[in-house]
Amino acid sequence: MDETVLLVGGGGREHAIARALADSTGTLYACAGNRNPGIAAVAKGFETLDTTNPSAVRSYAGDIEATLAVIGPETPLEAGVADALDEAGVYAFGPQQTDARIETDKAFQRAFMQEHDIPGCPDFETFRDMSAACRYIDQYDGDLAVKPVGLTGGKGVRVVGEQVTPQAAKAYIREADYERIVLEERLVGEEFTIQALVANGDVRVTPAVQDHKRAYEGDEGPNTGGMGSYSDAGLELPFMFEDEYMAAVDILRETVAALDGYKGVLYGQFMLTAEGIKVVEFNARFGDPEAMNTLPILTTDLLDVLVAAREGESLPQLSFDRQATVCKYAVPDGYPTEPESGTRIAIDEGDAGDATLFYASVDERQDGVYTTTSRSFAAVGIAGSIQEAEEVAAEALEATRGEGLRIRQDIGKPDLVQRRIDHTSELREDR
Repeated sequence: MDETVLLVGGGGREHAIARALADSTGTLYACAGNRNPGIAAVAKGFETLDTTNPSAVRSYAGDIEATLAVIGPETPLEAGVADALDEAGVYAFGPQQTDARIETDKAFQRAFMQEHDIPGCPDFETFRDMSAACRYIDQYDGDLAVKPVGLTGGKGVRVVGEQVTPQAAKAYIREADYERIVLEERLVGEEFTIQALVANGDVRVTPAVQDHKRAYEGDEGPNTGGMGSYSDAGLELPFMFEDEYMAAVDILRETVAALDGYKGVLYGQFMLTAEGIKVVEFNARFGDPEAMNTLPILTTDLLDVLVAAREGESLPQLSFDRQATVCKYAVPDGYPTEPESGTRIAIDEGDAGDATLFYASVDERQDGVYTTTSRSFAAVGIAGSIQEAEEVAAEALEATRGEGLRIRQDIGKPDLVQRRIDHTSELREDR
């Protein structure tokens, strides 16, 4: 049976998914709120629509006679797009609205971990009364992370003792006017992520990746959706031991077992601390940028995974090239606080050398490709070592970046990776 796959979403993550599916025997269509030229180039059809409108997505799926769908971003999952597609007979590789709460509702996420004794849950409290939340900050013995309950695009968290003072955290709580917030103990260590493809009770994991949320070199500045990331040639990162990687995988497995019937991607963001592995958060979809690290080195046919998921079969084991990857984003000047949009960019992929370019939050118009207020495009280097992969990515960005865009130069560089190794060595000494 020939498969017609609908990809929902138009960012860099979705471009990586599109590339992975374009190499299969299926026919790819896509829809998004922006016209991503990279996705449009490999898809048979591309429809511009509101992907948080379940009826609109379901209608387009019907028009193209889709047999499978992959939902990239979190906002369509929160809106119930997977539910609408499943009800229409189009198997959606993405959790339904109720299960997507593992990402979209941080209060649910922590209560779920507590109820099911999922390892790695930090100390936390949830508040609707912001005055009570401010009192909790005053009384708590230690630093706290302030997390709005709903989706904030990776930009809503404020960490006391790292980003803000207690006074600034309280002002943020009062001024931001969130309906609910979670206050949880600040986790100190090294962050990493593991993405798992999940269906029919199977959990198939990918190599660990380290994302870089802060806007500027040296992990300075405000949080972003992610400025870039790297992975090593094996499953673990250079600062991790195998048992630490497996401890995180065990947390993912226990979470999937407790969710009962979850399908799609479960992304675990973890912190390697002096007390072991802790859960920073779960996401209900591929990471962005982490998808651009893992999917280009995936040698298993992604379409085979989707078909097995739909048919209720055991998912194929995942295989990866033993290569390191470094992903670096080019973002508009001013990103993330006051990004400048509407700049026309001219990217010649022929100038990227050995790197792979992924378009992200850009909009293709009749007269060219323009920036939006989010990340523009990424370059991914793939090589035998992280250092070599970083050099490939950096060279590509130097040749293609253009005016009005900036990057984080330090991601994947040897001194940054060594600092991570030294830091985790110190953490283990404190155990």
